[in-house]
Amino acid sequence: MKQPNLPIEASESIYSQIKAVLLGARAKVLTTVNTAMVQAYWHVGKLIVEAQGGEDRAAYGDDLIKRISSRLTSELGKGFDASNLRNMRSFYLAFPNCDALRHNLSWTHYRSLIHVSNPDARKYYEEEASTGRWSTRQLERQIATQYYERLLSTHRDSSEVRELIKKNIPAKPENFDPLSLVHDPYILEFIGAKEDVVWRESELEQALISHLEEFLLELGRGFAFIGRQKRITIDGQHFYPDLVFYNVLTHSYVIIDLKMRKVDYSDVGQMQLYVNYYNRDVCQPDDNPTIGIILCSEKNDTVIEYTLGDRKDIGVYSAKYDLVMPTKEELTREIELTRHKFKMING
Repeated sequence: MKQPNLPIEASESIYSQIKAVLLGARAKVLTTVNTAMVQAYWHVGKLIVEAQGGEDRAAYGDDLIKRISSRLTSELGKGFDASNLRNMRSFYLAFPNCDALRHNLSWTHYRSLIHVSNPDARKYYEEEASTGRWSTRQLERQIATQYYERLLSTHRDSSEVRELIKKNIPAKPENFDPLSLVHDPYILEFIGAKEDVVWRESELEQALISHLEEFLLELGRGFAFIGRQKRITIDGQHFYPDLVFYNVLTHSYVIIDLKMRKVDYSDVGQMQLYVNYYNRDVCQPDDNPTIGIILCSEKNDTVIEYTLGDRKDIGVYSAKYDLVMPTKEELTREIELTRHKFKMING
């Protein structure tokens, strides 16, 4: 007797379920293998460091690594050259607690992290990469653009940055620091701009929307995109903030306006209007005050200071953006300049 064929819908459903099971198993295998390899490399690094104890590390240590590398490569194949064994040694020295290693970070992640000399920055990147599930490319980009140092430039000390590293989303932060959502400068190299091309504000806005994932990474943890050109109507007049976000960690709206020039007082007044409107008519009782960031090609802190006067309750800030990746020296100078200006303004 001929068996009836399954309906196409049922067949597709079974296929999808079987595929999900197999992909899930494959992901678990890859995770298990990755964890085992990372831990193995940590133990290799530990053995190398311990073997070098009490000896001339510059001479004996390098000779030891070369001899071990030669034998491992001969017996186990590629992946054990002297450079990689030195990375394993550095891995152990930078992360001495094997139990604290992140299971969702690969050896490539940790190979990037061991080259971060500042222990606080290294810890920050490790935490953010693990929590945000950054790809190795994203991690390398954040390190290359000195994201931690840029974030630190608008804070008094590194303890405030450490407070930003949260494992759980709070119901509402008790001590809300609006500057936790601002750093300076912002690096927007991912949009592919060229130095000799003049952009319009609408073009920059569209480019950021087209590269939203990269822009959210640059903004920081907890940002959710609400919309662009969100209309505000006041007494029949319409206003259109460029970009509106909500930060789920701080429970606050963040409004960003883009300026392809130096900030002037009208820009500050306009952002002040946006912030006041959101605080009064959009925010819910559990929300913290709205933050307004004027992203500009050139800052003007004095204009903002005089426009807002002594009002500390209005979270309006300006920050410079770079459309192309600065050199390490240029970026370091910009960070130091921002830190100096912040200290001068805030005492």
